[in-house]
Amino acid sequence: MRAKLHQIKIWLKENRTKSADLIMDRIRRSLIGYYNYYCITDNSPTVDLFCDCIRKLLYKWLNRRSQKKSFNWEKFVLFLKKFPLPRPRVKVSIYDLRNHITYIL
Repeated sequence: MRAKLHQIKIWLKENRTKSADLIMDRIRRSLIGYYNYYCITDNSPTVDLFCDCIRKLLYKWLNRRSQKKSFNWEKFVLFLKKFPLPRPRVKVSIYDLRNHITYIL
């Protein structure tokens, strides 16, 4: 999780001057890929924490686009309503898989 957050932080730092559409499209695709790989039954709290960290990174780096602050938190919430981030959902239930792999157990 830390490695992916660091990757996104570096990308946001380098590309914060790009358009909001491009930034949010890239972040949305990264989140969906992360969710598809890590959203299993007992990993939900960690994936929620990852989403919150991404939201904080977005707030930080989008605020550094000019000399004065672009957003306060209320304006940032409105920005996220216009460009919503995907919410994590459990993709694979490990408890359902147990029925299919009884030969191992």
